[in-house]
Amino acid sequence: MNATMANPRTTAFADETRAAASIVEAFLHASMVPDPQTAAGYIADDLAITFTGGRKYGHPSETAAFNAKRYKWVKKKMERSDVVPGVGETIVYNLGTLYGEWPDGTPFEGNRYVDRFVVKGGKIVQMDVWNDSAERILALRGIVA
Repeated sequence: MNATMANPRTTAFADETRAAASIVEAFLHASMVPDPQTAAGYIADDLAITFTGGRKYGHPSETAAFNAKRYKWVKKKMERSDVVPGVGETIVYNLGTLYGEWPDGTPFEGNRYVDRFVVKGGKIVQMDVWNDSAERILALRGIVA
């Protein structure tokens, strides 16, 4: 096989991989505004979200409401997206740090996060969220675990 000829299967995986990463990053940008209606354009109707602490949600408006209680405001400094292509789905890990203010106005930054997404048919069908917020809240209260 000529080395300069692209393998159609490899090209398809590369296209799906790029598309999935773009979908996730656009979703996250909309979520951080927060603009749950725009974010909803990137999700499947049966989206399953597992947020920090095992909280279950099905729509970006629910996670925005949770964040409004936990933070005065919060944003993501996205450092990278790692993409795992698969057959019929693509897994996207988005990593970075959170910055913002706690409800009392105390600023924070450098709060690590990992978000894992499953993208199928151009839509996000699953989202799992982990971050260090709970540990930071404990530290603010003088609890070292």
